[in-house]
Amino acid sequence: MAARAQLRRWPAQATMVAAGGEAGGAYLMLGGEAQALAYTAAGHMVLLGRYLPGDLFGDMAGPAESEHDLVALLPSEAGQFTSATFVALVEMHGCIAIALAKQLTARLSAATRRMVEVATVSTTGRIHAELLRLAGDARVIRPAPVLSQLAIALQTTRETVSRTISALEKRGIVRREDGALFIVAPHRLEELLE
Repeated sequence: MAARAQLRRWPAQATMVAAGGEAGGAYLMLGGEAQALAYTAAGHMVLLGRYLPGDLFGDMAGPAESEHDLVALLPSEAGQFTSATFVALVEMHGCIAIALAKQLTARLSAATRRMVEVATVSTTGRIHAELLRLAGDARVIRPAPVLSQLAIALQTTRETVSRTISALEKRGIVRREDGALFIVAPHRLEELLE
Protein backbone atom coordinates (compact mmCIF):
# COMPACT_ATOMS: atom_id res chain seq x y z
CA MET A 1 0.00 0.00 0.00
CA ALA A 2 2.81 2.41 0.91
CA ALA A 3 4.36 1.99 -2.53
CA ARG A 4 1.20 3.41 -4.12
CA ALA A 5 1.18 6.58 -1.98
CA GLN A 6 2.95 9.91 -2.21
CA LEU A 7 4.21 11.20 1.16
CA ARG A 8 2.86 14.65 2.10
CA ARG A 9 3.93 16.77 5.08
CA TRP A 10 2.39 19.85 6.71
CA PRO A 11 3.66 22.09 9.53
CA ALA A 12 1.46 22.77 12.56
CA GLN A 13 -1.49 25.08 11.78
CA ALA A 14 -1.23 24.47 8.01
CA THR A 15 -4.41 23.90 6.01
CA MET A 16 -4.17 20.38 4.62
CA VAL A 17 -7.44 20.56 2.66
CA ALA A 18 -9.28 23.86 2.12
CA ALA A 19 -13.06 24.25 2.10
CA GLY A 20 -14.29 24.78 -1.43
CA GLY A 21 -11.33 22.98 -2.98
CA GLU A 22 -10.66 19.38 -3.88
CA ALA A 23 -8.59 17.20 -1.57
CA GLY A 24 -6.71 15.73 -4.50
CA GLY A 25 -7.27 12.12 -3.52
CA ALA A 26 -7.52 9.95 -0.44
CA TYR A 27 -5.08 10.27 2.46
CA LEU A 28 -3.92 7.95 5.23
CA MET A 29 -2.67 9.87 8.29
CA LEU A 30 0.79 8.60 9.21
CA GLY A 31 1.75 11.07 11.94
CA GLY A 32 0.56 14.16 13.73
CA GLU A 33 -2.97 15.32 14.41
CA ALA A 34 -5.49 17.30 12.37
CA GLN A 35 -9.02 18.57 12.79
CA ALA A 36 -11.87 19.15 10.37
CA LEU A 37 -13.43 22.60 10.84
CA ALA A 38 -16.51 24.20 9.32
CA TYR A 39 -17.74 27.75 9.73
CA THR A 40 -21.30 28.97 10.19
CA ALA A 41 -22.70 31.90 8.23
CA ALA A 42 -22.05 34.02 11.35
CA GLY A 43 -18.39 32.94 11.35
CA HIS A 44 -18.54 30.53 14.29
CA MET A 45 -16.11 27.64 14.07
CA VAL A 46 -17.50 24.09 14.41
CA LEU A 47 -15.26 21.08 15.04
CA LEU A 48 -16.41 18.18 12.86
CA GLY A 49 -13.77 15.67 13.88
CA ARG A 50 -10.15 14.88 14.67
CA TYR A 51 -7.75 12.83 12.59
CA LEU A 52 -4.92 10.78 14.08
CA PRO A 53 -2.42 8.30 12.61
CA GLY A 54 -4.31 5.50 10.89
CA ASP A 55 -7.31 7.66 9.96
CA LEU A 56 -8.43 8.16 6.37
CA PHE A 57 -9.68 11.44 4.86
CA GLY A 58 -10.12 13.14 1.51
CA ASP A 59 -11.75 12.21 -1.78
CA MET A 60 -12.01 8.46 -1.36
CA ALA A 61 -14.45 7.75 -4.18
CA GLY A 62 -13.57 10.50 -6.61
CA PRO A 63 -13.09 14.26 -6.90
CA ALA A 64 -15.51 16.27 -4.77
CA GLU A 65 -15.49 19.76 -3.31
CA SER A 66 -14.54 19.79 0.37
CA GLU A 67 -17.17 21.30 2.65
CA HIS A 68 -14.70 21.96 5.48
CA ASP A 69 -11.09 22.83 6.21
CA LEU A 70 -8.72 20.17 7.47
CA VAL A 71 -6.04 21.84 9.61
CA ALA A 72 -2.90 20.28 11.09
CA LEU A 73 -2.78 20.78 14.87
CA LEU A 74 0.72 19.32 15.01
CA PRO A 75 3.30 18.77 12.28
CA SER A 76 1.57 16.05 10.26
CA GLU A 77 2.22 13.63 7.44
CA ALA A 78 0.01 11.44 5.31
CA GLY A 79 0.22 9.06 2.39
CA GLN A 80 -1.74 10.51 -0.55
CA PHE A 81 -3.44 8.20 -3.06
CA THR A 82 -5.30 9.16 -6.20
CA SER A 83 -8.98 8.36 -5.79
CA ALA A 84 -8.73 5.70 -8.51
CA THR A 85 -5.77 4.04 -6.77
CA PHE A 86 -7.57 4.09 -3.42
CA VAL A 87 -10.73 2.54 -4.88
CA ALA A 88 -8.61 -0.16 -6.57
CA LEU A 89 -6.89 -0.93 -3.25
CA VAL A 90 -10.26 -1.21 -1.49
CA GLU A 91 -11.54 -3.56 -4.22
CA MET A 92 -8.41 -5.75 -4.05
CA HIS A 93 -8.00 -5.89 -0.27
CA GLY A 94 -11.04 -6.64 1.86
CA CYS A 95 -9.17 -5.64 5.02
CA ILE A 96 -8.95 -2.05 3.72
CA ALA A 97 -12.70 -2.04 3.05
CA ILE A 98 -13.38 -3.34 6.57
CA ALA A 99 -11.07 -0.72 8.13
CA LEU A 100 -12.79 2.00 6.09
CA ALA A 101 -16.26 0.78 7.15
CA LYS A 102 -15.18 0.75 10.82
CA GLN A 103 -13.81 4.30 10.61
CA LEU A 104 -16.90 5.64 8.87
CA THR A 105 -19.17 3.92 11.40
CA ALA A 106 -17.16 5.35 14.31
CA ARG A 107 -17.32 8.86 12.80
CA LEU A 108 -21.08 8.58 12.27
CA SER A 109 -21.55 7.34 15.84
CA ALA A 110 -19.45 10.21 17.25
CA ALA A 111 -21.36 12.78 15.17
CA THR A 112 -24.69 11.34 16.33
CA ARG A 113 -23.52 11.42 19.97
CA ARG A 114 -22.47 15.07 19.63
CA MET A 115 -25.81 16.02 18.05
CA VAL A 116 -27.76 14.30 20.83
CA GLU A 117 -25.59 15.93 23.52
CA VAL A 118 -26.02 19.41 22.04
CA ALA A 119 -29.80 18.89 21.94
CA THR A 120 -30.24 17.23 25.34
CA VAL A 121 -27.34 18.11 27.66
CA SER A 122 -26.50 21.52 29.11
CA THR A 123 -23.26 23.19 28.10
CA THR A 124 -21.71 22.54 31.51
CA GLY A 125 -22.88 18.93 31.32
CA ARG A 126 -21.14 18.53 27.94
CA ILE A 127 -17.94 20.00 29.41
CA HIS A 128 -18.11 17.58 32.35
CA ALA A 129 -18.71 14.62 30.02
CA GLU A 130 -15.84 15.63 27.74
CA LEU A 131 -13.43 15.95 30.66
CA LEU A 132 -14.34 12.42 31.81
CA ARG A 133 -13.98 11.10 28.25
CA LEU A 134 -10.59 12.77 27.72
CA ALA A 135 -9.28 11.60 31.10
CA GLY A 136 -10.28 7.97 30.58
CA ASP A 137 -9.49 5.35 33.21
CA ALA A 138 -6.27 7.14 34.19
CA ARG A 139 -8.37 10.12 35.35
CA VAL A 140 -5.80 12.56 34.02
CA ILE A 141 -5.64 14.71 30.88
CA ARG A 142 -2.01 15.23 29.90
CA PRO A 143 -1.25 17.76 28.59
CA ALA A 144 -4.05 19.81 30.13
CA PRO A 145 -6.76 20.58 27.59
CA VAL A 146 -6.49 23.81 25.62
CA LEU A 147 -9.62 25.72 26.61
CA SER A 148 -10.22 27.20 23.16
CA GLN A 149 -9.97 23.72 21.59
CA LEU A 150 -12.45 22.31 24.12
CA ALA A 151 -14.80 25.20 23.35
CA ILE A 152 -14.65 24.49 19.62
CA ALA A 153 -15.24 20.77 20.18
CA LEU A 154 -18.24 21.43 22.43
CA GLN A 155 -19.67 24.34 20.43
CA THR A 156 -19.43 26.83 23.25
CA THR A 157 -17.17 29.70 24.26
CA ARG A 158 -13.71 29.59 25.80
CA GLU A 159 -15.02 31.67 28.70
CA THR A 160 -17.74 29.10 29.49
CA VAL A 161 -15.17 26.28 29.50
CA SER A 162 -12.84 28.33 31.71
CA ARG A 163 -15.61 29.18 34.22
CA THR A 164 -16.79 25.56 34.36
CA ILE A 165 -13.31 24.14 34.99
CA SER A 166 -12.58 26.86 37.58
CA ALA A 167 -15.81 25.97 39.39
CA LEU A 168 -14.79 22.29 39.39
CA GLU A 169 -11.39 23.27 40.83
CA LYS A 170 -13.00 25.30 43.63
CA ARG A 171 -15.15 22.28 44.53
CA GLY A 172 -12.11 19.99 44.62
CA ILE A 173 -13.33 17.85 41.72
CA VAL A 174 -10.40 18.62 39.39
CA ARG A 175 -6.86 19.87 39.96
CA ARG A 176 -4.38 21.49 37.55
CA GLU A 177 -0.82 20.42 38.21
CA ASP A 178 2.41 19.98 36.21
CA GLY A 179 0.75 20.81 32.89
CA ALA A 180 -2.01 18.25 33.40
CA LEU A 181 -5.63 18.24 34.57
CA PHE A 182 -6.41 15.58 37.18
CA ILE A 183 -9.93 14.35 37.85
CA VAL A 184 -9.65 14.11 41.64
CA ALA A 185 -13.25 13.08 42.34
CA PRO A 186 -14.56 11.28 39.23
CA HIS A 187 -17.68 10.03 41.03
CA ARG A 188 -18.65 13.62 41.90
CA LEU A 189 -18.08 14.70 38.30
CA GLU A 190 -20.21 11.78 37.08
CA GLU A 191 -22.98 12.82 39.51
CA LEU A 192 -23.04 16.25 37.85
CA LEU A 193 -23.97 14.55 34.57
CA GLU A 194 -27.25 13.21 35.97
